[in-house]
Amino acid sequence: MGLSSTIAWRYLFSKKSHSAINIISMVSVCGVALTTMALICTLSVYNGFQELIASLYSTLDPDIKIEPIKGKTFDISDTLFTDISKWENIEVWSPVLEENVLLVYRDKQMPALMKGVSDNFGQLTEIDKILLDGNFMLRDSIVGYATIGVGIANQLEAGARFVHPLQFYTPKRNVRVNMVNPAASFNEGNLFVAAVFSVNQQEYDDQMVIVPLDFARKILDYTTEVSAIEIKLKPGADISGMISHLKEVLGDSYTVKDRMMQQEDSFRMMQIEKWMTFLILAFILMIATFNVIGSLSMLIIDKKENILTLQSMGADDRLISKIFLTEGCLISAIGAVIGLVLGITLCLLQQHFGLLRLGEGTGAFVVDAYPVELMWVDVIAVMGIVSLLGFLSAWYPVRYMRSKLL
Repeated sequence: MGLSSTIAWRYLFSKKSHSAINIISMVSVCGVALTTMALICTLSVYNGFQELIASLYSTLDPDIKIEPIKGKTFDISDTLFTDISKWENIEVWSPVLEENVLLVYRDKQMPALMKGVSDNFGQLTEIDKILLDGNFMLRDSIVGYATIGVGIANQLEAGARFVHPLQFYTPKRNVRVNMVNPAASFNEGNLFVAAVFSVNQQEYDDQMVIVPLDFARKILDYTTEVSAIEIKLKPGADISGMISHLKEVLGDSYTVKDRMMQQEDSFRMMQIEKWMTFLILAFILMIATFNVIGSLSMLIIDKKENILTLQSMGADDRLISKIFLTEGCLISAIGAVIGLVLGITLCLLQQHFGLLRLGEGTGAFVVDAYPVELMWVDVIAVMGIVSLLGFLSAWYPVRYMRSKLL
């Protein structure tokens, strides 16, 4: 430890002639510590909710999704796609066809998003884990089946194993509307409801109905076309590397998305909220560091006689400035370390034991305790902003001292 650091450390813990300086110094340390702890905990909670939402989406969203840039559909019979489906790291290759339809069940109707899937859809997703009623199936030897979201089931008052079929209506392609008989301009199909699922996400629960791919093609007047290809990779496969390879092979005509990109709007909004909260708390931290400026300014005045003694012993202005600059940085550093330790400890306790609960009972929410995910990039970001503000709060009064007192 250098001379300036030794003197600064003794000044920090020595008894001052005015007790208010000690009190302000402790308040400064506590202010920095509490704000640092709040930053760590808040960012970790945002990370937890993001991981929770990602886990909910992952039950239906594939590892990778290929979609056309232009138009709604593309022809999967191209040999290019046949070759890609045989790649080593691909475990499940599933074409899908999505389109808006009108659902009618007895005397009720509503628009919905129909998703036609192939027979291996159950291997691609974890749909069995989110079923509220019934069993996922696409067909048996007699009829075809649909799996609907819980919101659709509530609105249509339909459910698994109900005796009445679910009716699908879509406009015929390349056909003008018959004003005399509008019903003739629509394709119609019927499926029985096999299961009801719940992802706890509105865009799925209130809009999606999963049907056999051949049924979707039939009522949409398609043959080999699909709207997307969904891919599940083998365990341990490099997703980013696979996406880069697919983009290189497919060219500019297709988009290749991972799970985050498939729900880009939702995750982008969460990231914006997270870092806006970070900036707000950083502003509160900046206000807390004003105490450091006041504490250091009063300490400089209190130690004026010591400054004269040091000067008479040969200390130059640079050494004296460095002493008080180190003093201010120590106040911020001690507060930051205490805040980091408290914040990380609280996050780890919540992450492993769920001390802070959501509601009084269990089952009312998707999770029983606030989700927390501690990420070291957030810790580094907090350390960076605390260090920067701590240095500036120490530099300003020292700069003033050099211009006025030395």
